[in-house]
Amino acid sequence: MNHATRSASSRPYHAVRFYENEKSLAKIVAEFLADGLTDGTPGIVVATPAQRAAIVRELGARGLDVVSLKQSDDLVLLDASDTLSSFMPNGKLDARAFNDSLCAVITRACRGRTDCTVRIYGQMVDILWKEGKCDLAIRLEMLWNLLANTRRFSLLCGYAIGSFYKDAHFDDVCAQHTHVLAADGPAAAVA
Repeated sequence: MNHATRSASSRPYHAVRFYENEKSLAKIVAEFLADGLTDGTPGIVVATPAQRAAIVRELGARGLDVVSLKQSDDLVLLDASDTLSSFMPNGKLDARAFNDSLCAVITRACRGRTDCTVRIYGQMVDILWKEGKCDLAIRLEMLWNLLANTRRFSLLCGYAIGSFYKDAHFDDVCAQHTHVLAADGPAAAVA
């Protein structure tokens, strides 16, 4: 499936994928990233070690040279817990630290290219949600939305569907995204 990146005048792409298992999520994330990487669009993955490894395997299965992509910073892999720690001193979200941290990695991936839109997969909100920090996860989604006013990126977030008990806060999560993707259906095109 070919995904086009958003134009400067369109609304940023910020999708949520509710997943049932890690394997299906890795395939969806790899598809999202591979479509961009094959067209020269850099990708950033902010995920747990296991999920990063699964995504890298899926990218390799799609014929991408992951080693070269990482060496050139066209593919930047970050640990979700470490990244969260960089802008959550004392367990509280620091908006300025978030902006500084994510702007630096987006700049790194763009490497001076003008008109650069980055594809990002983020698992940080899922980690917060699984820890029962629902309000922090929603606030983090809001920070991503604010960052989209100053940086160009398409963002895919993943949430384990099992973390939603009796649809608690499901609508709150969906409201922060431009696209809600089905748990096991195909990925939607990047707007």
